[in-house]
Amino acid sequence: MNPAVATLTYAYADSTAVVGPLATYSEPHSYDLCEEHAMRLTAPRGWDVVRYDGEFAAPEPSHDDLTALAEAVREAGRPDRPVPSADQDTPNGRRGHLRVLPDPVAE
Repeated sequence: MNPAVATLTYAYADSTAVVGPLATYSEPHSYDLCEEHAMRLTAPRGWDVVRYDGEFAAPEPSHDDLTALAEAVREAGRPDRPVPSADQDTPNGRRGHLRVLPDPVAE
């Protein structure tokens, strides 16, 4: 898996797909792409593709990115973190769709 270096957005009114430098914030209808996909992207028949003419480069990790990653790792490794049992409902009230089943060969 390669890092995202470009952002794809659609201008539906103009039937245009725009591939530009990686966006610094999330938009509902934008998609981050690696360099290979940013360069190979094609649009539906009748649409135009406007592509950034410069070089795509992976952004350097920011302090915020590193802090968020460290917090996630710290939270996951907490010894007092509750571990739900297989029979316990998920926090949103639904049961998970995956279950651990015994191996019939091992029985």
